Amino acid sequence: MPEERSRGWGVAIHGGAGAIPADIPPARREACIISLTAILEHGAQLLSRGSHALDVVEELVIRLENEPLFNAGRGAVFTSAGEHELEAAIMDGSTLDCGAVAGIRTVRNPIRLARCVMQQTKHIMLAGAGAEEYAESIGLERVEPSWFDTDHRRAELERYTEAPALLEQEGSTVGAVVRDSAGRLAAATSTGGMTGKMPGRIGDTPLVGCGTYADGGCAVSCTGHGESFVRHVAAHEVAVLARSSGRGAEGAVEQVLEAMPDSVGGIIAIDRESAPVALFSSRGMYRGRADSTGLFETLIHGEA
Repeated sequence: MPEERSRGWGVAIHGGAGAIPADIPPARREACIISLTAILEHGAQLLSRGSHALDVVEELVIRLENEPLFNAGRGAVFTSAGEHELEAAIMDGSTLDCGAVAGIRTVRNPIRLARCVMQQTKHIMLAGAGAEEYAESIGLERVEPSWFDTDHRRAELERYTEAPALLEQEGSTVGAVVRDSAGRLAAATSTGGMTGKMPGRIGDTPLVGCGTYADGGCAVSCTGHGESFVRHVAAHEVAVLARSSGRGAEGAVEQVLEAMPDSVGGIIAIDRESAPVALFSSRGMYRGRADSTGLFETLIHGEA
């Protein structure tokens, strides 16, 4: 069977999907679009120079983690105990190598640690104190837990404490999927989880095949209600359907979202031949996509 040909490089990023209000304050909307645009432009520049897909997804997620507007790294949501517990995962579609971390409290960029777990240990996931100790042993940058705090997330926790059933998640998780100029695929995802989550809760992000997955045919990153993505093993399901259905990444994402609860969130994906995909069933998704044909867009709701 002849090997599939890549159509050139492509990239998609997300800053979370959820109940993003249509009347999001103009200043916040503008700030989010400016940030997504700058990060997407950086990815496009790297890929146009021939950078490896794995390096690009890591770099883009690092930048998303450092952006306090989104729920990963700085700007992460609070647990019910008023603390941060961060998660991340990265996967190389060419080799199926993957690494993940959970329960992170002091590592500035959890996605860096996830890649180190992948490449420097015999394991796939490290969590909690063991992951923190490993980060210290290899010299990754660590910060005080308060470094992740923002007033916006503190206010969300206060609203959750007052009325847990009424708080709608505005956006959760960041991620990137990439096809480089050699046709290699990779995915990376990072999150602070859900506002008011129980301490110790782990979502879909670091569970390979649930919130993050890449193989030789498709790379996927999910965002939204993590438990639903876990139940549906959503990221792996997208990759399988992209390969078997003949509809590619776009048709696969559509099918998986249709099979999940209404307003569950969103998925970005890219296969070897098509434009990057960013679809969602929630009110909105902070997102962007670009490729070597000239596609370039950053959006929040359903704007054309």
